[in-house]
Amino acid sequence: MSNKPLRVMKFGGTSVANAECVARTAATISNAWRETRIVAVVSAQSGVTNSLVQAARLSEDGDQKSFTSITSLLAQQHELAINGLIRDHNKRSCLVEEATQLMNNALALCRGTALLGELTPRALDSISGIGEQLSARLLAATLCQMGVRSRGIDATAVIVTNDAHGQAEPLMEETCQRAALCLLPLLEEGILPVVTGFIGATAQGRATTLGRGGSDYSATILGAALNAKEVIIWTDVNGVMTADPRLVPDARTLSEISYAEAAELAYFGAKVLHPKTLRPVTEAGIKVQIRNSFEPERPGTRIVRHTNRTANGVKAITAIRDVDLITVGGRGMVGVPDVVARTFAATAKAETNILLISQSSSQNDICFVVNAADTEHTVEALRHKFATHSRNDVEHVNIDSDVAIVAVIGERMRGVPGIAGRVFSALGRERINVIAIAQGASEYNVSLVVQATAMKKAVVTLHREFRLEQTNPASSDLEVRP
Repeated sequence: MSNKPLRVMKFGGTSVANAECVARTAATISNAWRETRIVAVVSAQSGVTNSLVQAARLSEDGDQKSFTSITSLLAQQHELAINGLIRDHNKRSCLVEEATQLMNNALALCRGTALLGELTPRALDSISGIGEQLSARLLAATLCQMGVRSRGIDATAVIVTNDAHGQAEPLMEETCQRAALCLLPLLEEGILPVVTGFIGATAQGRATTLGRGGSDYSATILGAALNAKEVIIWTDVNGVMTADPRLVPDARTLSEISYAEAAELAYFGAKVLHPKTLRPVTEAGIKVQIRNSFEPERPGTRIVRHTNRTANGVKAITAIRDVDLITVGGRGMVGVPDVVARTFAATAKAETNILLISQSSSQNDICFVVNAADTEHTVEALRHKFATHSRNDVEHVNIDSDVAIVAVIGERMRGVPGIAGRVFSALGRERINVIAIAQGASEYNVSLVVQATAMKKAVVTLHREFRLEQTNPASSDLEVRP
């Protein structure tokens, strides 16, 4: 096996949603195993993590009846999948016993939380990661039944993170060492590891999670740690698309995009990738593929270091809902050099992720967009910051919730003149009002704020303007620089 290339294959919740899906996923892995070494990374079954989080929240409220019912239903769901997949009676019984024990662990953590009346981040991580442990064991057992020697591995033994529960970051040096010790010997023996996505552990062994949707991140962390040839993310879509097909019916799948373009798309709302997914593999230049586990014959999307230039420079249009525009303003701000510094010192202290920043030409206002979930504590932090300052240069901190971000993305946009002009001309023809604009220093995107009700129309308009429904959009009206 050692002379075969190594690939990390990640399978999302829909790929293991029930017995039929698990069997299909196992067949995909088994077929590929003949030609390549594989480390599989698996999510919880669809909806399981949400249910576990709900049980944890209910336990904090002391609602024992509800959280007990949820864990019981989850145990039954997994037992049903096990019985539908595993033919050998003894193996089936062992797997049911393991699943029961894992759900009992979740129940015990919920009971402990109910007694304390407090759900700690550490307890929430321990509870919410149990779905991946169930999936890994079931997929490994299914592969063994198909003749592929396999073993479920908890990522708590492999992925070492800091102690930021709920949004943990990997410690790559320690993770590389653990991966070499835990996974490479199994591969050398011809055993296929099935590793839990989403979860890790601190160096002291305390369970952590990488953030919701973090199984993609787990896969690229392991891909980088093992110096894999590529990482394949199997999901329920055909790849990265030129726009959300729910907004633009004629959106098409992109055959290839760059790391930078994929990162921008993830940051600006594209759901196909977790925003942090590409961090571990970018430096190493490890190729990533997005494939559809329900239509494995489709080629999907390749994510590589650089792609060929498109004629018009634009690759995709994306949008973010559920955001708020916060405006810090006042006539006294003109000529005051530290207002921006104080504004962003306050947002940094509040640990707010700022999605877009813009400033009026008169310097009377600074506006920025945040996720709606961050708005309340961000505004509170800003008002406190300026209320305690001796100068009255800031007169108001306002919120506009009727907004959305639309972003035009392409790695080669900086090599094509007139992109921004076409964006605003197209929106102007459709009478779409642009509230704020920003262009990243990387020039990979032009992002703008519009009314939430105009978001769909803006995305459709820009997709049509740049002819993204075409495989090779024509662009005779643009000069492409060498």
